[in-house]
Amino acid sequence: MFFQTILAVLPLLTAAPAFFPEKGAENVNPDTHLVLTFSGTPVVGEKGFIRVYDAATDKLVETLDLSIPAGPKTSRKYGPECDYIKTPYDYSRTTVATNRNTVPGTPSCGADPTSNTEYQLTIIGGFTDGFHFHPILVRDSVAIINLHHNMLDYGHEYYVTIDNGVLQCGSFKGVKKNEWKFRTKQSGPADPHNLTVNCNGKGDFNTVQGALDFVPDWSKEKTVINIAKGEYEEIVYFRNKSNIVLRGEGMDRTIVHYANSEVFNPHPTNYKTNEMRGTFPSRRAAFTVDNCRDITIEDMYIATDVWGQAEGILVNGERIAIYRSCLVGTGDAWQLNGTVYLEGCKLDGAGDSLLGRGSVFAYRCHFLNGGGPLSWVRNFSPDHGDVLVECLLEGKTAVPFNYGHSTTQPHMGYPTAEFVVIDCRVRGLNPKGWSKIEYDTQTMLEFNTRDADTGEPVDVSQRDPLSRQLDAEKDAETIRNYRNPAYVLKGWNPRLQ
Repeated sequence: MFFQTILAVLPLLTAAPAFFPEKGAENVNPDTHLVLTFSGTPVVGEKGFIRVYDAATDKLVETLDLSIPAGPKTSRKYGPECDYIKTPYDYSRTTVATNRNTVPGTPSCGADPTSNTEYQLTIIGGFTDGFHFHPILVRDSVAIINLHHNMLDYGHEYYVTIDNGVLQCGSFKGVKKNEWKFRTKQSGPADPHNLTVNCNGKGDFNTVQGALDFVPDWSKEKTVINIAKGEYEEIVYFRNKSNIVLRGEGMDRTIVHYANSEVFNPHPTNYKTNEMRGTFPSRRAAFTVDNCRDITIEDMYIATDVWGQAEGILVNGERIAIYRSCLVGTGDAWQLNGTVYLEGCKLDGAGDSLLGRGSVFAYRCHFLNGGGPLSWVRNFSPDHGDVLVECLLEGKTAVPFNYGHSTTQPHMGYPTAEFVVIDCRVRGLNPKGWSKIEYDTQTMLEFNTRDADTGEPVDVSQRDPLSRQLDAEKDAETIRNYRNPAYVLKGWNPRLQ
């Protein structure tokens, strides 16, 4: 019996891992991850280096130091000097900074610098202040090595070395010089306006971020990025982009997610984020569309994997349309600022799920809330707030949810905030409707709300007295207006495009 046990375990101890890209692989995308698949579950060590060299010159092009932790695990404390930026954040740029030409943590717009030695740090989408990230992710028997962004180039051969102890599994002792080589594609995509992303390496890019980085700022030509089914565990952040369609293969098939949050990627020590137009950008969402216009997202699953202030998606932009996608977050689950259109989406969240300045038009979407305020809308006139038409709104817990609140912050109130519900079905809604309406000048309207199970009109007798039920005859024009996306979204109607 003893020898039978030894013979059974021996393959696990001696089997070499599978490599991706394969040893000697050609036509590798420069945005590739490095992946090792073991016979057992590897353990990530607390020291040692992963290095990538140019094979032609032996020049070191990339280093990951495993002695540096991925990111903070507790909330940062801020002093009274931390305030909102005094002038609008400057997004202008003539070139895009990358980890190859800029030190990650280089501050923008007067922010305090971010240390690149205290925690892992990488520049994503040209945001030089940088993002904390996990250099190695272990998923069952697979170790995914995440290089700093944009470090590899087209038309080069590279080799990888991994120190002994970086990954511990069986008899694996690391990777030595020239043992793991691969060559990248000679040049970029043949058609720059029709791009493909596939995590298996068979597209133009392996990562969503790689494809977005390829698209020039403020392109006047439409670029379609087709993202194959698969799992993309990455922080996505892009700014200054326009006329892009991000097209997945289904909300249960093209999955983009990451364990990002306000704890893991906090705002600078001297600047707050999120609250006001022109504020310093947030780095805490799994997927961020920042200072963009005319962006369409279709048939995708976008999520954060961690609890806390952690948006699945954060939008700052104009004419951002999202179709048939599942958006998952926790506290402040979806932050939408600008003009945003949602259709056929599933939105799953908790906390102040729908946060932001608006304007948002949601049509035939399914909102799931974990027993609390569905929204904390913060729009200012003349902009509209959040308008939900023909949506299903339901709670996920025994605790009733509510439409939301318009609570005043210590430094600011929202006297013209707006939340409108037209022809919606509800399940598990607090009879009061709203948890708190702060001002009688706010627009909190409701029309024809029905029970999701019976189809019957719901009892609105206990609604907050500062809200208003619309009348089909007396308020016919108001109802007609709020059913029209163009009325809510500054004249933009994506249905006509």
